[in-house]
Amino acid sequence: MQTSERNFARRIDLTSLQLFVAVGETGSIGRAAAREYMAASAVSKRLSELENAAGTALLHRHARGVELTPAGQSLLQHARGLLFGVEKMQAALSEYADGTRGQVRVHANISAVVQFLPEDLGQFARSHAGVKIELEEHLSGEVVRAVQEGAADLGVCNASALPPGGSLQSLPYREDRLLLVVPARHALAAQAAVDFAETLAFDHVGLHAASSINLAMQQAAAAAGRPIRLRMRVTGLAAMCRMIHNGLGIGLMPARAFALLGGVGALHGVPLRDAWATRQIRLAARDFASLPVPARALVAHLAAAATPPQPKPADAA
Repeated sequence: MQTSERNFARRIDLTSLQLFVAVGETGSIGRAAAREYMAASAVSKRLSELENAAGTALLHRHARGVELTPAGQSLLQHARGLLFGVEKMQAALSEYADGTRGQVRVHANISAVVQFLPEDLGQFARSHAGVKIELEEHLSGEVVRAVQEGAADLGVCNASALPPGGSLQSLPYREDRLLLVVPARHALAAQAAVDFAETLAFDHVGLHAASSINLAMQQAAAAAGRPIRLRMRVTGLAAMCRMIHNGLGIGLMPARAFALLGGVGALHGVPLRDAWATRQIRLAARDFASLPVPARALVAHLAAAATPPQPKPADAA
């Protein structure tokens, strides 16, 4: 190691790196300070010292907050990796400590957040009062990216979003099945089950373009050789139900989510016969064995809640 590299290593500390990561993730010194329970002035001083040690600007400061410079983006990636390594070391040592106290960062897709996690996390919280769970809702692809970059300890996402090659470890969590949501008087409402291709004759209300449901729909439409008549996109399942209730189209959503939102309009759910309508939701981590003790306890709890395969619609054959 050269002298300049040794000097840099001696002039930085883990607290400053943790604060820098918090600023990078929140885009604000004030929000980062609140998250880390420190004064904003102390955080700002630490960041200035970190920039001096790096010998380059890491942040662009402006009235709305801060933005990372290219050097800051590079440091954020390395800092996350370093802090993850420290967490692994702490996890190994914590085996000798009594009890499980700490924090678990969970990123999950909308299907898991709406259908399963409220009950499962509630049960876990009641039996692990010392563990704080930070839950964020994201698209499945974003969940995978957060786990890969160390921004989340645990991801809950659609199995189709997991990268090939085993760069992430995964475990079964839940299975859900998509159904078609239509107004109660719609032409398809009386059917016991439908093929997705039958829905392509009608206007659709869709979710985000990068959502796993939309991607599956696009692939199925391409296989059928017909376009989706997409009338609008919405950001949530409740909004989709309201739009469908008001005659603006039909849409796909998980069956349990529809049951939980059943009071949103005069709607009817029709199961899909298509095999891809049954979806696997999995837990994802870089290395389950290296997670801190509280995170491993949560993984064990969620894995124990894994549901058996659901039956297909009666006339799916």
